[in-house]
Amino acid sequence: MRARHGLSTPARAGALLAFTALLGACGSSPPGASAPPLAAARPGALQQCETLARGALPAGTRLTRAEAVAAAPAAGPTPAVPAHCLVQGQLNERTSPVDGQRYAIGFELRLPQAWNGRFFHQVNGGLDGAVVPAMGSIGGGAPTHTALQQGFAVVSSDAGHTGAQNPRFGLDPQARIDYGYGAVTQLTPVAKQLIASAYGRGPDRSYIGGCSNGGRHAMVAASRLPGEYDGVLAGNPGFNLPRAAVAQLWGAQQWAPLATGRTPQGQPDLQTAFTREQLMLVSQKVSARCDALDGLADGIVSDVKACQAQFDVERDVPACAPGAASSGACLAPAQKQALARVFAGARNSAGQPIYSSFPFDPGITGEDWRSWKFAAPGTRDAAAVAFIFSTPPLHERAQGLPFALGFDLDRDVPTIGATSGPYTESALSFMLPPAGDLSPLRERGARMIVYHGTADGVFSSDDTARWWETLNASHRGSAAAFVRYFPVPAMNHCRGGPSTDQFDLLTPLVDWVERGVAPDAVTARARGAGTASPNPEVPAAWSPTRSRPLCAWPAVARYRGGDPEQAGSFVCSAS
Repeated sequence: MRARHGLSTPARAGALLAFTALLGACGSSPPGASAPPLAAARPGALQQCETLARGALPAGTRLTRAEAVAAAPAAGPTPAVPAHCLVQGQLNERTSPVDGQRYAIGFELRLPQAWNGRFFHQVNGGLDGAVVPAMGSIGGGAPTHTALQQGFAVVSSDAGHTGAQNPRFGLDPQARIDYGYGAVTQLTPVAKQLIASAYGRGPDRSYIGGCSNGGRHAMVAASRLPGEYDGVLAGNPGFNLPRAAVAQLWGAQQWAPLATGRTPQGQPDLQTAFTREQLMLVSQKVSARCDALDGLADGIVSDVKACQAQFDVERDVPACAPGAASSGACLAPAQKQALARVFAGARNSAGQPIYSSFPFDPGITGEDWRSWKFAAPGTRDAAAVAFIFSTPPLHERAQGLPFALGFDLDRDVPTIGATSGPYTESALSFMLPPAGDLSPLRERGARMIVYHGTADGVFSSDDTARWWETLNASHRGSAAAFVRYFPVPAMNHCRGGPSTDQFDLLTPLVDWVERGVAPDAVTARARGAGTASPNPEVPAAWSPTRSRPLCAWPAVARYRGGDPEQAGSFVCSAS
């Protein structure tokens, strides 16, 4: 890659990982210093609902619905809903001068009759484009307990475009910005004003949370709106999303030569690059090397960092004999080489990193992992890079898998950092948390919890671990005073995989913000057979009620004796 692209020197290549760009130098906080907890929220009662639509509204706001909703019991995996006021509307409607499309920030606000005095901004994932029910996920796999149930006023939005406009909204510069950060920054004060109108006062404490792109939204809010949110909950955060999407395209190029089948369109069927049995073989070999590193061979690799030093795909996975067909008992040499390259992280022809490495983890057997690695590159990732992240857009190229396979890392990667004509912000500007540090968040007493499944197939937990390590260094070893990172062993992208993927991180966040109780460990459970929302990837040998502590990085859950199915038999330890 040539120097004029601004990404070729080792220092600039390091900046591609976005850690220093996201955090910058530390402020004035001394090591170990932590602001005292913020005052606890006070309960309140709903004073008006239907009349909200007839009252004074924030500028640019139009309500399309304001009505009372009766309480409803849980129905299977669907959580119970308390009595509340449902408000729906649109913010900043406009017609694009670029593509002629009609845009607005669609939103939904749910206001419980019995209010706990708190506001929760539910930020959504993927390409957004849908106003999902504003219930408020608390982290983890099953939505059986929500922020709305706990008494939060909850808002959700479509991030400024509809599903029918995906991914073509990327042709409009403002829609790009709204997707990146504009929708959250514009909707936050509007939601708070509506809450104040409904209850007679604004929220005492405000929280924001989501997973995937929602985790990115939360991290962006922590940087751009440090005075608006007291607690930030970021799951499997795609804070480096444009580069991760590019890495997915590069990954497709590694898988394509291995494909044994073709799609109806005559393209390589990436799903045939590896059989499920072959990925199971790799998972078993990772477990053989790493499962007992935490003191117990239980199907969970807790010490993910140590595992990367122990496991070697070339040495530990059997290679098929020359001329023999690959099977569930071996991998072809080319398959082993492709896995090694992809897990080491995408690089251009000069060997410069484009995105992070990934940890080898038993969770690669998950269907979600397989979908992200083999299906998504030719669909959502190709579309996002072509329409939303490239400047100018590359929408005139052949789309789908041909786009992924034709994407040149030397020629095309600079487009995600470029500006041109009406596109005055690059994808690396409107998608990533801006440069600067998080001292304003820390100094006002706000707190942040980040979690990430170690078998995420699209956003790497290595990336998030390095983000935390860089944050910790910039705060002179005291980042844990206001930010904690919880890896979730074997969990795929936000949920699933052979993991304990059900947990509540919102309650510990509230306790930390309002009571000063910092979470060192959080109990996570496996959703086995007989539960309200079973996880089919939980191994049959596990108890359906298996629990484990999720430990604040860099501590690891280590077995200390007792019932191996219970979290109490483990202790979080750094060594």
